[in-house]
Amino acid sequence: MAMNPVVRAALIMLAAAPSAYAADRDALRHIVQDECLPHWRQQHEPAPCERIVLPGLDLQRGFAVLSDRKGGAHFLLIPTLVMSGIEDPALLREQTPNYFAAAWQARERLDAVVGHRLRRDAIGLAINSARARGQDQLHIHIECLRPAVYQALHTAAAYATGSHWAPLAVEESPFRALRLMGQDLGDANPFLLLADDLHESRHSIGDYTVIVAGMEFKEGPGFLVLAGPTPTRAEVLLGIRKSGLVAPGETLLDASCAVDR
Repeated sequence: MAMNPVVRAALIMLAAAPSAYAADRDALRHIVQDECLPHWRQQHEPAPCERIVLPGLDLQRGFAVLSDRKGGAHFLLIPTLVMSGIEDPALLREQTPNYFAAAWQARERLDAVVGHRLRRDAIGLAINSARARGQDQLHIHIECLRPAVYQALHTAAAYATGSHWAPLAVEESPFRALRLMGQDLGDANPFLLLADDLHESRHSIGDYTVIVAGMEFKEGPGFLVLAGPTPTRAEVLLGIRKSGLVAPGETLLDASCAVDR
């Protein structure tokens, strides 16, 4: 079976692109645990992170916001709790914070980089699958949507999205999509929503990437949540082709915010 050429190109780009963290898959964990948190405790200064949030000084519920070293309007939301990624069972526990909601609240950091307030429907959040990521500490990318992705989502939202998971192709990637209403994510946790959709297959959640896109529907503000299983980097590099796979969420985002210029 042939892999979608768009997906394959995206994975080749992801695998080949130079990364500031490529040499150490635990680099993000070390930055937060060994630099940001000690500085916060000793000096109430989060550097090199942009922000540390510790509700009740509880590391189990805290998070850091870090500027991505690749530059541009690109930030990462990283839990202060050590967590491997989307497959971590702690994400599905009732007491675990809604990290996507926290990432959405941190989107104003993008405004400071681009020099103006971004439209909500220009902004996207993404977590890569365990199969395609480069870091083994959970992190959510906070960027803008790529212009082509923005256009695809707005075209689809006009006629094909609802409050239940349904197929939605984005640049030929066969995602499943869910529509949420509201200014903020509130109690709508994308990790729990995906796990509920997978039912007895929730053990495979690590194969999935998740994207949350801010939207302005005709009924009011809301979000589109996209999810789908991705190839591995090794599968792409070895030329193994499979259908039904989607591009990693990070590749749908754009640190230049060209969509809102």
